[in-house]
Amino acid sequence: MLMTLANKHRSTVSKMARKYAAAIATPHGLRKCFEARVERVGRKPLVGRFGGIPLRQDKKTVITDRRLPPVNIKRKELVTRLLAGRCESCGHVDQVEVHHVARLADLGRAGQRPPWADLMAARHRKTLVVCGNCHADIHGTNPVPALTE
Repeated sequence: MLMTLANKHRSTVSKMARKYAAAIATPHGLRKCFEARVERVGRKPLVGRFGGIPLRQDKKTVITDRRLPPVNIKRKELVTRLLAGRCESCGHVDQVEVHHVARLADLGRAGQRPPWADLMAARHRKTLVVCGNCHADIHGTNPVPALTE
């Protein structure tokens, strides 16, 4: 703090320490601190203090923490869509995957794009939660057969 004041006033740290030095009365006696005071007409002065607090341990202190209200964090929309477990293309309830494009402009122009791209463009979303079969169709690959016991 003293270095900041010294730099601001183009002075030295020791001059700032002498200028703002003060002693305040505490329950444990006088304590040295630095104090900036702005006197105001008809009102209490503005006082800013740095230091002056006793660093003694008080063994009789009772800590009373207030109970914090429960935090309700809203889920991101994509997480909610994933947890629904429903394919947004065919509506099939199954294990879902996310198809992602880098930019909506990569989907192409209306009328020249496949139905899944129209769906993404209509929703203005770069992601589409789809089942494994729909995802394979989007990429033009054969779907991976499901594991059966």
